[in-house]
Amino acid sequence: MTASSCERRMAAVAQGMRRRGLDALLVSDPRSIWYLTGVWNEPFERLYVLCLDACGRAVLVVNRLFNVPETAAETVWYSDADDAVQVLSRRDSLRGMVGVDGNWPARFLLPLMALRPDARFVPGSACVDEVRGRKDAEEIALMAEASRINDVCMERAMAHVRGGMSELELAAYIDEQFRAEGADGPCFETIVSFGANAADPHHSPDATVLKDGDCVLIDMGCRRARYCSDMTRTNFFKSAPPRAAAVHDIVRTAQERAVSLVRPGVPLKDIDAAARSCIADAGYGDFFTHRLGHFCGQDDHEPGDVSASSPIIAEEGMIFSIEPGIYLPGEFGVRIEDLVLVTADGCRPLNHVDHRWHLVGA
Repeated sequence: MTASSCERRMAAVAQGMRRRGLDALLVSDPRSIWYLTGVWNEPFERLYVLCLDACGRAVLVVNRLFNVPETAAETVWYSDADDAVQVLSRRDSLRGMVGVDGNWPARFLLPLMALRPDARFVPGSACVDEVRGRKDAEEIALMAEASRINDVCMERAMAHVRGGMSELELAAYIDEQFRAEGADGPCFETIVSFGANAADPHHSPDATVLKDGDCVLIDMGCRRARYCSDMTRTNFFKSAPPRAAAVHDIVRTAQERAVSLVRPGVPLKDIDAAARSCIADAGYGDFFTHRLGHFCGQDDHEPGDVSASSPIIAEEGMIFSIEPGIYLPGEFGVRIEDLVLVTADGCRPLNHVDHRWHLVGA
């Protein structure tokens, strides 16, 4: 990450603060702090906050145990012998309307509120979330590489499927392939679901053994240089039951229809509606039980979603998933997922593995 990237991002956050009438912002998410400063620390239970004012000036309040190069950011240090909240409360910028990260622990926020009654503390995550939601060229390149690794490892995984193997065995193989291909590892628990287990969208792989005619659903993502990938494919082991094959075709049509609508200016709720109506028209509306997609970046699931209630309008640089599914309890489930990048005049899918179902292990 370059210094100019940090400056550009900080300026965009400050602009969002001014638009919302915020006098200050407390950023506590370590990934957001890295995004804005290039400084990475995992604080665990200790206070770790980037204080911004509406002019874009930033100060990092940090424990002396952490590694922060003196040239990376203006810092206010404290030690384990200090009251960290007291140290933070002395910042002159904490007056007026102060935005706070939505996930900042109450054990820090409540004492700070008591110490600074002159400030009004309000939710402030959106100031950073909206900037992180629009990827720059460097981020796009990193996510494209993570998605390339995902494609390669998905192809290897489907070729590796064998009768008698368990979900856990296939999930472990996928995680090994991530590292072999240059990823840092999975960015979430790799989902492998055989047969009826695929009717649970977030099934954790277990000792279930693959049988003839089972669907094989794999939802996987890796992290490469801090950035994530995410994709899902569903195939069938040795044979495809006719109803399951027909459901797969419905889900594929819904997924591809939704992707075809992605372009700047389109409300994300309209993209969700297009996929949902496709599945509902086929008689399976009650079995598409989740939103169409979520944003992705440093975290597999970042703020922002593609759902019926989403207020977001597509903008160039956004990257989110398109992942319709049909889940029939006790029978099977089908999901097809790609990450898509909103471009100047449309979108570019970041995944390229065939959407059509295939027989594996045959």
